[in-house]
Amino acid sequence: QWQLVESGGGLVQPGGSLRLSCAASGFPLEYYSIGWFRQAPGKEREGVSSISTAGDTTNYADSVKGRFTISRDNAKKTVYLQMNSLHVEVTAVYYCAATYRDDRGSSLLVREYDYWGQGTQVTVSS
Repeated sequence: QWQLVESGGGLVQPGGSLRLSCAASGFPLEYYSIGWFRQAPGKEREGVSSISTAGDTTNYADSVKGRFTISRDNAKKTVYLQMNSLHVEVTAVYYCAATYRDDRGSSLLVREYDYWGQGTQVTVSS
């Protein structure tokens, strides 16, 4: 059974860090690029970061470049999002998503992903 499960969210003070995890099961993760997305209340879901199947190419939204790092461990079937220097504007539900790729690319577009996790809440507040 296909499953993506996010974890690692929570409440953090401004300037703090969190590491999100996306655990995959029921499908061969090594053939799927993974994206991290977020959705704040009243806003559309937006792409944050993505990573290719082998982890050799990555993409980041301009708003998170230099502060977020995406990585993956296909042997552990897990993708990570390290988030540093957090500010209140990043408060949202964070989702990971998967799509089959036969190239080295990855996308930040919601419409290009087929499988989604249930999300994990990230709240930045003092």
